[in-house]
Amino acid sequence: MNVELKQQYVMNRRKLLKNSTLGLLGLSIPSVHLANSGLELYMQFDIANNQIPSFWPNIDPEIVSEVVGKSHFDLERVKELVDARPELARSVWEWRFGDFESAIGAASHVGRRDIVLYLLSKGARPSIHTFAMLGAYEVVKHMVEFSPGIQSIMGPHGISVLDHAYFGERMKDKMTPKELDNLKRTIDYLESLSDAGGEKYIKESKEEQAKYLGDYRYGEGEKEGFTIGLNMREKMTLGPLGGFGGALYKIRNNSYIYNGAPSVNVTFEMNQDKVKSLTLKDPIVTVTANKVS
Repeated sequence: MNVELKQQYVMNRRKLLKNSTLGLLGLSIPSVHLANSGLELYMQFDIANNQIPSFWPNIDPEIVSEVVGKSHFDLERVKELVDARPELARSVWEWRFGDFESAIGAASHVGRRDIVLYLLSKGARPSIHTFAMLGAYEVVKHMVEFSPGIQSIMGPHGISVLDHAYFGERMKDKMTPKELDNLKRTIDYLESLSDAGGEKYIKESKEEQAKYLGDYRYGEGEKEGFTIGLNMREKMTLGPLGGFGGALYKIRNNSYIYNGAPSVNVTFEMNQDKVKSLTLKDPIVTVTANKVS
């Protein structure tokens, strides 16, 4: 296994919660039943072991992940989760390598106006990307005038403000004439700016992409490897073996950054005109994986 660790972080989360977080809160792990304490309203218990869940006092990360994931496409499930716990409207999830995405950010970059409006009603925090998708022309214009350059900030997965505006057309058949007009004005305005389309990366041909596609391994374990694939936008992606991946953006020959994150680099090593391996490097870990298919 070729893995370099610059720093090692080892943490027993359950121990941390017992000794650190709960201590700061002035609490201790209960050794007796708390059925009448009222705490049952705010936490779930491991009934078999009578223990507070290891993630408490944080919300179960699986629920946070589900809210953000479902905000891409499933309004009814989002409502079920957020109606029961409205603070989940502000959910933020890190997919991989610093690719942070909020629930409203997820709905914004896929043009789900209905999910965005619901989340806003529950206290979600919109960004310029959300306002661009909604066609909030005056808001977007004032934000750019107040904070010049904000239009160049990339959203989740490295998606630009201008692309968010384009995605706003997805539900145009359910928009009023005024909403459609404002969206057009927003798109026209953002197109008039030089940098609302985000960072400019080098484009690859389909033939060039094809030589990188496949599986790469850095160990024998089931998950010790990567898959280089293509997404619906025909961008190369890097993900776990056989799994969903984030987009790769070309910055020079055989070299990419992951989802617009400048600190995460993916470099392909060539042998003549064939790909031999890839090396993924972030500020802590460097991993080299050999191409196996």
